[in-house]
Amino acid sequence: MSAPLRLGLALGAGSARGWSHIGVLRALHARGIEPDIVCGCSIGAFVGAAYVNGDLDKLEHWVAALRWQDVLGLLDVGAKGGLIKGQKLINFFSINFVDRDFSELAKSFACVATDLDSGREVWLREGSVAAAVRASMALPGLFSPVVRDGRLLVDGALVNPVPVTICQALGADIVIAVDLGSNRVGHAGRLRHAGDDGGGWKKRLLQRFGMANGVDPGDTLPSMLEVLSSSLNIMQVRIARSRLAGEPADVVLAPRLAQVGLMEFHRGSEAMEEGIAAVERMWPVIRHALDEARRE
Repeated sequence: MSAPLRLGLALGAGSARGWSHIGVLRALHARGIEPDIVCGCSIGAFVGAAYVNGDLDKLEHWVAALRWQDVLGLLDVGAKGGLIKGQKLINFFSINFVDRDFSELAKSFACVATDLDSGREVWLREGSVAAAVRASMALPGLFSPVVRDGRLLVDGALVNPVPVTICQALGADIVIAVDLGSNRVGHAGRLRHAGDDGGGWKKRLLQRFGMANGVDPGDTLPSMLEVLSSSLNIMQVRIARSRLAGEPADVVLAPRLAQVGLMEFHRGSEAMEEGIAAVERMWPVIRHALDEARRE
């Protein structure tokens, strides 16, 4: 009798667009698909950690209720290494979702970070899950780096935005990847959107970091935060394309969320719905890939 098929799910980086991972997991579950191995990068690590610990319901309810005021409340302004220290966010995560040792998780889980000194990819699979997630989310310039085992770690998106290779290394027979950057280039990560409070959200976010006393609606130049967002996004997209071309997943899901900006975490319902839609669009491909893998 052949061994059961081990399914890996690689949850990619993408800041606020990462709430779509929740929709992806929901849609797969509705079709009877439960990953055996989950690997995440940045926001993918955040969602993945909550999922493997059985906290997806709690996370989904919290995300759906998030307002921009709540997002601002989680951002603690930093003096060194980044605009945000990240302690408020990780404390919230630890208290409300999961702060366990990797060995205590119900499923195989790993997340990826980047060694800031060597530029090497770092796989995090031991110790505190919350600390590992915080390191994987340390977006350069925005979140301050994390010191772990004598290394200075930043966001894994610098080296492996969609961690297919980790799933494979952990024994996955088939890997479904979620790429959040496939349609982002050309959208400058604008914080302005018809569905929010217009310039008010952008103004308050910039004021939070002491960047501006206000926003001139007639100003054609992007803010520093927008430039940072767009630059990091371009880098992430190019790296992801290169990695996925050389180390392909069996199926790649691409939620269409180009309109969602870097810090628009309050648009969770929209992102989760698109995660569900991404699975629906690709369901024939997913089913075929699973059938083929079972026959091998």
